[in-house]
Amino acid sequence: MAGILVLGACAAPSGSIGGTDYAPQYDFSEFYAATNGKTFRVLFEGNPFPALTQQETQRRLLPVMQANRPRPRLTFTDDVPAELPRPDYRLVLIFDSAIDLTAARVCAGEVRHQPRRIEAADRFAVFAVYCRNDLALSQSTAWTPATGPEDPRVGQLFSQLFLVIFTDAPLLGRRSFPIFPRF
Repeated sequence: MAGILVLGACAAPSGSIGGTDYAPQYDFSEFYAATNGKTFRVLFEGNPFPALTQQETQRRLLPVMQANRPRPRLTFTDDVPAELPRPDYRLVLIFDSAIDLTAARVCAGEVRHQPRRIEAADRFAVFAVYCRNDLALSQSTAWTPATGPEDPRVGQLFSQLFLVIFTDAPLLGRRSFPIFPRF
């Protein structure tokens, strides 16, 4: 029995997803219609791998995200269009976000970070917010130990994070946007 428990622990993902919430307006069918067969903009705020430049981190994270994308046949992009679409659907990923940063502020364009701690040097910590215009539709936090963008734990974390941020499960009985602590 102890051997089974040890094997189960070894197979478990090494990261964590937490603090997930949805606005009453969240609707998976809207997300699917807006992204299926289209590009979906991602805004990267902060750099989880300080040994790399911001641009290099983004360039290397996009294929990892694409390989672990949610169900719609979307293509992640960090390109900023000349004119923002209306509605403006986007995923904002804030690395090492300030503790008091809210999803509503993120969708309104405010982003703040906390100083990166030495003990968190190999920690990939992200606050993910799915926005439509200035409205936060869903949000979650996630973290995993990681040494670089291609670390398999980053891909596993994105796979799980996308299942939560872009859930197709009915949202009946879920509270929307309570205050919750983050890392």
